Amino acid sequence: MTRSRLDQKAIESALAELNATAASPWSLADDKLYKVFQFKDFIEAFGFMTRVAMVAETMGHHPEWCNVYARVVISLATHDAGGITALDFMLASRIDAMDKAV
Repeated sequence: MTRSRLDQKAIESALAELNATAASPWSLADDKLYKVFQFKDFIEAFGFMTRVAMVAETMGHHPEWCNVYARVVISLATHDAGGITALDFMLASRIDAMDKAV
């Protein structure tokens, strides 16, 4: 997977495609993909983060995230490319699939 930064048109197109099947949409914030996930409790949120961590590690691509109790906030960007790449959309899609599995 290439780590080339996407232009704005490619980002908007990929974001529309990603959100077409998402239970709740991803958005753009500070030149990153951004989404808030809400769970029933801390254990469910932490379990989700553990599953995401394992996938992210196999991809060699790691999210910026924050967890407070049952809430997980995720931001995705490819730092060495200086912005959003196709890899970010791939990880976002995999994260959404894990969220649906909860």
